Amino acid sequence: MEIERARELGLCFGVRRAIRMLREAADKYGSIETLGPVAHNQQLVQGLAEAGIKPVEEVEQVQGKIVAITTHGVSPAVLSEIEARCIHIINTTCPIVRQAQNAAMELAEAEFDVVIFGEAEHPEVKGLLGWAEGRGIAALDVKQFVVSSLSLPEKWDNRHSLGIISQTTQGQPAFFQFVTQLIATLPSLTASQSPECSQELMWQSIKEVRVVNTLCQATQRRLEAAIELAQRSQLMIVVGGHDSANTKRLSEACLPIVETHLVEGVSEVDNSWLVGKQHIGITAGASTPDEIIEEVVVKLKSL
Repeated sequence: MEIERARELGLCFGVRRAIRMLREAADKYGSIETLGPVAHNQQLVQGLAEAGIKPVEEVEQVQGKIVAITTHGVSPAVLSEIEARCIHIINTTCPIVRQAQNAAMELAEAEFDVVIFGEAEHPEVKGLLGWAEGRGIAALDVKQFVVSSLSLPEKWDNRHSLGIISQTTQGQPAFFQFVTQLIATLPSLTASQSPECSQELMWQSIKEVRVVNTLCQATQRRLEAAIELAQRSQLMIVVGGHDSANTKRLSEACLPIVETHLVEGVSEVDNSWLVGKQHIGITAGASTPDEIIEEVVVKLKSL
């Protein structure tokens, strides 16, 4: 049986950078809190907790005088709230996410209405909506965009300029498809398409659409490598957190090609998956620690 790892997998630059910053801070201050988990991987969070780095859900729950912003980033309002409490900030926001925040802010300041291709409840997207200064909507498809438009703020009344960006970990083909469909649909969006709408949503006045590619290229390379490996494997195992957006996308990309299973750790590997398999591919999400990947590979070799 051959076990092959994808040419790019596991921890990305942004998460490695955040881990280094957090461990250095813990060595200096003894213990620190993070506003939410540093990344969506339970083993990673547990390992950091053992080093004195523990997550809290809300600013109000911060007990010490130091808090770390995670790789996903936060809104300006959250930053202001922390500063108002005189809490020292260690900002580990991924540089790629920071670029997306700047894009949202610059579009809003130029009076563009901002559409974010992403999951509205994801921490990164919540932060991006904050940087869009009340001019943003998050959606994963055009229908969802139309529904979200029902509660458009007053700032959207003119609707002359539209800016489109993406959650950094979304897939490139999906983002480009969303942009194409949205632009094609804009002229025909009316209240008749949505019975819940109380007033007509006419977008014919749009004079400019600006698309900013805020996708993380490291995530795209991992996705491409996983698909490439899946095409020559009999089984794909994706290692990563069940709540990790980029890990789920790796699994979703491989599943139509070959039998694919997403596992958070070695305990979730089922021996029956290996029956009759001669070539097994391994990939992992951008928040998956190296040691977790290695544990899974070791178990597969032992079987």
